[in-house]
Amino acid sequence: MSDRQISQHFETLAIHAGNTADPLTGAVVPPIYQVSTYKQDGVGGLRGGYEYSRSANPTRTALEENLAALEGGRRGLAFASGLAAEDTLLRTLLSPGDHVVIPNDAYGGTFRLFAKVVSRWGVEWSVADTSDPSAVRAAITPKTKAVWVETPSNPLLGITDVAAVAQVAHDAGAKLVVDNTFATPYLQQPLSLGADVVVHSLTKYMGGHSDVVGGALIVSDQALGEELAYHQNAMGAVAGPFDSWLVLRGTKTLAVRMDRHSENATKIADMLTRHKRVTSVLYPGLPEHPGHETAAKQMKAFGGMVSFRVEGGEEAAVEVCNRAKVFTLGESLGGVESLIEHPGRMTHASAAGSALEVPADLVRLSVGIENVDDLLEDLKQALG
Repeated sequence: MSDRQISQHFETLAIHAGNTADPLTGAVVPPIYQVSTYKQDGVGGLRGGYEYSRSANPTRTALEENLAALEGGRRGLAFASGLAAEDTLLRTLLSPGDHVVIPNDAYGGTFRLFAKVVSRWGVEWSVADTSDPSAVRAAITPKTKAVWVETPSNPLLGITDVAAVAQVAHDAGAKLVVDNTFATPYLQQPLSLGADVVVHSLTKYMGGHSDVVGGALIVSDQALGEELAYHQNAMGAVAGPFDSWLVLRGTKTLAVRMDRHSENATKIADMLTRHKRVTSVLYPGLPEHPGHETAAKQMKAFGGMVSFRVEGGEEAAVEVCNRAKVFTLGESLGGVESLIEHPGRMTHASAAGSALEVPADLVRLSVGIENVDDLLEDLKQALG
């Protein structure tokens, strides 16, 4: 961050944290340092600590400082993707024989990483309903080193009480990891609630424009931050300078975008609850949602993700996705444009047959910032 006195309000931090004016030209946007190596002032004489861009790059540094400020952390680290961030975290925290509690509702790629990759080198995992702290407690073993949480979860929009589960994890000597991708730091700050590590897919709301892939880890413990930085450099899946610049551009408008995402999603969820072909609406902003009170306590608003189930089963759900016109049929989420998908056949296909398998009649929406009347009309015609 710069040495200027700046407000601690989120919207101001989003624009200014990490965005020091260029000392040479006064440019108010950090340059894209598209460079691999740096001239040294004698052997070991590094200018600003830079020697090689896998280890550090000024554009990535600006983003990492911005991310740390927005999440209220001591250290932020940017990666080539969300899964690269998760992989680095797991290989930093865990050794063969260790155990992790994972949620019964999680991103399919995260489940695949546990089930097909880290399990091969001796890491054990078990599934728990993280919305129930007692279920998390029951799943913990003497070998548990981490509890993994998504809140809101993907794709069923479950809510976990971060403070309560942090206490459970810490009582067992484990760390709490919270994937904050759906909420973003504008709506929720897990570190302030007791989490040890926050994970982001920067591809989603933080970038916000469906034009970049990235991931991040943010921690409040300086020592853990240093350990993660060591592994980030050793493993090398770092965010490139242009990707870092794109995400840094995206975080500047995060607050205003999330306000609109949340406003539109609330109206869409309300319409869906009254549609005759919809059997269930999953949105934490609805009073009938089982996690509504917890979400209202730990979130500023309820976000832009809505899932719903339709009568007629899997084929009916697929047909709704195919009939949408303003909503784009596609994977990912968090961009300014609205997306629709069938999780069972798309983002969560890797969880089929497991405890994390999603309902076949489920449709997931990433509600964008278009005019909400157009979005409502599109969903009505898609539902028929």
